[in-house]
Amino acid sequence: RFIDFVKRETDGQKVIFVLEPKFDGFSVELVYEKGEFKHGATRGDGETGEDITRNLKTIHSIPLRLRKENGTPDVLSVRGEVFMRKQGFQQLNKARIEKGEEPFANARNAAAGSMRQLDPKNVADKPLDILFYDILAVEGVAFESHREVLKRFPQWGLKTDANNGQASSIEEIQRYHNTLAEKRDALEYDIDGI
Repeated sequence: RFIDFVKRETDGQKVIFVLEPKFDGFSVELVYEKGEFKHGATRGDGETGEDITRNLKTIHSIPLRLRKENGTPDVLSVRGEVFMRKQGFQQLNKARIEKGEEPFANARNAAAGSMRQLDPKNVADKPLDILFYDILAVEGVAFESHREVLKRFPQWGLKTDANNGQASSIEEIQRYHNTLAEKRDALEYDIDGI
């Protein structure tokens, strides 16, 4: 029904749906000004989040300065998902047990708990990673589509997921879903949908 609705609303134009794994991590917003990482926050209540800038700066996969390929926006606010890869989570829990500490229940809780630490030193040694998936605000660069956004992110040094796909029919969406479901357990991170 949704696909039929979209096709009706676009007067039969060819529609491309972007398909992405839904990461089971911790959603954050990062703001870059003139290519430099200025601040980051939790999603919070949808309007106000906690300032976690110092903790985000400890994640090695977050660029502190965007690469200048194809023009850097004056202001860029992006959404990303902080997560732990399965192997890193297992190693973290093993170390916690060896120290007599309670293990984390799951990788999402471990990522969320780490990002809320008051001292960034307690975050720096955690196996955290991030993947970017959306623009919340941008000045100085324009985009025609979400697909174009996902292609531009890596040019700036913002990691996206290699499992992202696209489809133009329900059959292609179902094939993508089935393929991702088959390899879900083998993924390096947890997902909870598409």
